[in-house]
Amino acid sequence: MDDSDPHPLTAARGARGLSQTALAARVRQAAARHGLRSGCDRPRIRKWERGVVPDADSQLYIAEALGLPTDAVALPWPHWLHGTCDGAVLLTPHSAVPALREALTPVERRTFLTLSGAGLTALAGQWASARPAVALDAAPGPPETGENLVDVLRDSVDRLTAAGPAHEPHTTRLLTAHLHTVTDLLETGDPRPATLQRLHDLAADLAHTLAWRHFDRGTHPLAARYWMAALHNTHALGDTDRSAGLISDLAYQAAWRNDHTLAQDLLTHALTRARHPAARSLLHLRLARSLAASPTPGRTAALHALHAAEHELNRAGTDRPAWCTWMSEADLAVDTGQALLDLGDTRPAKQLLTDGEHLLPATRDKTRGIVLAYQAAHHLAHRDIEPAAHAATAALDLARRTNAPRCEQLVQRLTPAFHPYAHHHAVGRLLHLAGNTSTP
Repeated sequence: MDDSDPHPLTAARGARGLSQTALAARVRQAAARHGLRSGCDRPRIRKWERGVVPDADSQLYIAEALGLPTDAVALPWPHWLHGTCDGAVLLTPHSAVPALREALTPVERRTFLTLSGAGLTALAGQWASARPAVALDAAPGPPETGENLVDVLRDSVDRLTAAGPAHEPHTTRLLTAHLHTVTDLLETGDPRPATLQRLHDLAADLAHTLAWRHFDRGTHPLAARYWMAALHNTHALGDTDRSAGLISDLAYQAAWRNDHTLAQDLLTHALTRARHPAARSLLHLRLARSLAASPTPGRTAALHALHAAEHELNRAGTDRPAWCTWMSEADLAVDTGQALLDLGDTRPAKQLLTDGEHLLPATRDKTRGIVLAYQAAHHLAHRDIEPAAHAATAALDLARRTNAPRCEQLVQRLTPAFHPYAHHHAVGRLLHLAGNTSTP
């Protein structure tokens, strides 16, 4: 933190319209609720804002005085002061480290893990209206030890991320340890802009990877915190397209959990600042999926979003941001097909899902498994039992080969509907395979 920056306690107090005297009074009231007395006064608040660290009890009273959950203090002082009552970390020029610390705090050290939809929407709205961050100057300076360590970390992270799915339990632990190191370096390491840029970029990559891994395993609150940590770091880099993509990942998670109102709110905010056509195509496509899957489908809006997604993808060309190079005609076909299925347009939907699945490269087998599960659900809804069983079996096999529990969960949800048809050979094979559950 620069000397010119306000202390996080000053910022948290100011955000709530509290003077030092008013905050001191609230701290005393919090202590009284615990049957204790506090001698907190304005001079003590001033000392804390000048660098004196409050004791553990005083930090609990400060949390209550600011309307924060008391387990927020599981983070080191003063990082937990960046939080809000909705569970999000406020987006500021220096919020990247607090957001990373929040994601990395062990679950056993907190009782409060829930992140509200209001908190996510507020964070996305704050990002949408924020002044663009000043991009860090990446001009290289004289080589230093810190740079060599960043090179080592980057090489290790790339190798760990590329390791096969069978190694994910081990590589996830190692990637988490690397993120701890990167966070420490951001807080105390080489302050040169070129090094900071590389560290923020590495932190964003690590947090993004860990978010998807936790999402695949159903640990949704932790996945959301990693996505938010990645967002804070891309915001520090001034990379609005990538930040918009991370908000759309949070929206994807919300839609997966059937919270389509939240998904649409997040995507609407993300679209206000996304600029690259490939990024905008992805956002429009996810918006269309959510609109089509809503309890009261927005047909006209969904079709408009599908048209926009196709238009933007046609404009995208080959020079794309690294984080969405995978966005392709296959994804457009698959997600358009699923959206049309949800809207009841079954004939074109079936063809698009088939075409999209064939277009997917072998490196996208996790996505292929999801598509096959969608196809199985479609066949099953139309009582096409044999094709449904074959698609579900193929999806389950891919899910286990690629260590994709999220895909396996989709298939397992379908299996009760197959039981009345257990006499079919293909269904019997599926039910046998589904009963032999794998361990992620």
